[in-house]
Amino acid sequence: MSSSDHPITEPNAFDLESRVDSADTTLHSQRCAVIALGSNLGNRLDTLQGAVDALADTPGLRIKAVSAVYETEAVGGPAEQPNYYNAVVVLRTSLPPRDLLERGNAIEDAFGRVREVRWGPRTLDVDILAYEGVVSDDPQLVLPHPRSHERAFVLAPWLDAQPEAEVPGHGQVAALLEALGGPDAQGVKRRDDIRLTLPE
Repeated sequence: MSSSDHPITEPNAFDLESRVDSADTTLHSQRCAVIALGSNLGNRLDTLQGAVDALADTPGLRIKAVSAVYETEAVGGPAEQPNYYNAVVVLRTSLPPRDLLERGNAIEDAFGRVREVRWGPRTLDVDILAYEGVVSDDPQLVLPHPRSHERAFVLAPWLDAQPEAEVPGHGQVAALLEALGGPDAQGVKRRDDIRLTLPE
């Protein structure tokens, strides 16, 4: 890839400073949230790392774990799409679910995400899989994320980042993944030759 394939962005369009008291919000007011990242356009690894970095820079949010990178063929949408890189981030946050969604959308936009074709190729996907204590059927933010319990490309990295995880209303992530056929189900491949890192 040429240097032009590396996104150079500062996703600051979503102003969080006015929404939290400080970046050092005490842990007792925070909840656990799980976010899925995916990319199948451009420099996929750099894009996922950029998303992790942007989340880490978000006031009121602290990343606790980042999964390994998993590669899988695109599910649904137009044929002959490039393969996806997928990962899951576990975090603690004082942001309410809708603000966390807005932050995720701002990060997607900063990395050139377009929404022209349903399930089409994309530079970056940022999805909230679950938010502690919240079940929602709001069309703008369904929680837990619909179909997450039946997709190995979600469950495999989720289990890696949070072995004790549970999909509300569906059961343990480990059991759900095993029911699909285990970590290699649905063509999912763990990429141990590449990895994401937490910012220092």
